[in-house]
Amino acid sequence: MREIPLPKMHEGLMKEPWYASEFEQQVHRVGGNPWINHYAQVGIKEGIFSDMAAALGAIHDVVVEAAKPNLIGRQIIDTRTTTEALERFMKAAKSVAYVGTENGIVRLAGERYSTVDIQTNIVIKDGVEWSREFAEDAKWNVMNRQLEELGRSVAEKETALIIALYEAVAAANLAGGAEIAGGAAVLSWSKLVEIWDALEGEDFEADTAFLHTKQISQLFTATEFINSQYLPSSGAQLTRGEIGQALTARLFKSSKCTNGKVHMVSKVPAGILLIRRDITTEPFEDPRQGKYGIVATERVGYGILRANAVARGTNFKTTF
Repeated sequence: MREIPLPKMHEGLMKEPWYASEFEQQVHRVGGNPWINHYAQVGIKEGIFSDMAAALGAIHDVVVEAAKPNLIGRQIIDTRTTTEALERFMKAAKSVAYVGTENGIVRLAGERYSTVDIQTNIVIKDGVEWSREFAEDAKWNVMNRQLEELGRSVAEKETALIIALYEAVAAANLAGGAEIAGGAAVLSWSKLVEIWDALEGEDFEADTAFLHTKQISQLFTATEFINSQYLPSSGAQLTRGEIGQALTARLFKSSKCTNGKVHMVSKVPAGILLIRRDITTEPFEDPRQGKYGIVATERVGYGILRANAVARGTNFKTTF
């Protein structure tokens, strides 16, 4: 399985010329930022940092480490890095075979293609700002807690956008040409199999499923789930939203999913998330307003490539 791109730590990013150049500029211009100075001074005093450059690198790493557990969106869609503002993806239509006869006329109807253009023009951003007085007096745990919130919020926004992308697929374009009706009942094993079967009917491998935490709770009560190898074990990465495996699909939970809906996809053909600039941090200051802080941003693009590689169950019970 191809490795999912995750945000790089500061040391890894320093090997990339664009980041190294921007970072050196940051080091030179943060002298007037009281929050950065206070953060560096406290860290140097405690022996955590050696200088201002080390403090800036640590700020980036704190944000990234807090973001990683919440980047569930990258687990449920094909994710790739790019340096392009736009990438074009080719979709091959199925060729039409025919039965010929010896010495008969040969008819060639080769593959036909359509294209999907994905622009990396979406900037996900969050920032935290402080007054000069707060920046000068903030405690170490408060400053780190604010940095962790930046990473968490950017990652959760990315996940919410990917889930919304799948939920926006029209019912008529889904695998099987319709949604699977839940009948206002709890999610059962048989309904999960029905959703899985819709994808299999389109000749796609159902490899990823994502659902609301309430539907996961319902599934945990299914006898087939309890008595199978799919029950969460020490190998399940619960902190990353991964529950385990059911049928041929890895299960992911997120409160960002709509309660009452279940999606199962064949991840690679279904859609794409392009990351042109992964999570980066940058100090900012506005002396006229007396505001100082940190901004975390990323630049991405995403889109659906094959809608019929997505199956959806809906109208499940929304309470346990």
